Amino acid sequence: MQYGICHLSIVPIRSVADDTSEMVSQLLYGEHFKVLDQRKKWSKIRNAFDNFEGWVSNQQFTLIDESQYKEMESLESTKVSSELISFVETEHNVLLPIVLGSSIPQNCPLNHKFDGSFTIGEQNKDQVLNKALLYLNAPYLWGGKTTFGIDGPGFTQMAYKTNGYRLLRGAQQQSTQGEALSFIEESEPGDLAFFDNNDGIIDHVGIIMENNYVIHSFGKVRIDRIDHTGIFNTETNTYTHKLRVIKKII
Repeated sequence: MQYGICHLSIVPIRSVADDTSEMVSQLLYGEHFKVLDQRKKWSKIRNAFDNFEGWVSNQQFTLIDESQYKEMESLESTKVSSELISFVETEHNVLLPIVLGSSIPQNCPLNHKFDGSFTIGEQNKDQVLNKALLYLNAPYLWGGKTTFGIDGPGFTQMAYKTNGYRLLRGAQQQSTQGEALSFIEESEPGDLAFFDNNDGIIDHVGIIMENNYVIHSFGKVRIDRIDHTGIFNTETNTYTHKLRVIKKII
């Protein structure tokens, strides 16, 4: 078994080993992973943070040894960058920009220096929305996890990651976490609302706000009304998503 760490700002994870294939997620700086299958130009990886699997170009990550991987896995908490853009200084004294939610490993095997704001460990629940609002108006991007482009479950995952909590990568997967609430009136700001399609498959997720609002990524990260039926878009006077369940993670 081989192991790796992302040494670049944002790296696409693809569905198959080809530059033209679908981007299904992203690696952010500092995220470490197992290498499940290595080929000449591509490697299939499993991200340690959420166990998501996909293909990454061999030019876009650095191999590390097993002891370094296990050391990062043994840490109870990892520093997570908390500003929209931060910088690390590489071993060649080059400044590398990194985005909100990047991981800053202690005893970093990359020998990079980070000097910026970060969070570490689990934060108060009210901080989830504060971090979520930093993504407001970020464009929707399938597979995205950053303020430059983000999808529905990527948005909720990153809002929670920057507050010290782990969510899985997909909306369907995230819906298996936490405690289900019977009524929307029981929800608190920071809880997750899940929505399903006509086939009953959960395909969207957002974060509950105060006064029957929800923040979610749909076209862009936006704030809409929510009730027991689902998300109501006041611009079009239509329901855009059908509510399935609300889960309390924290």
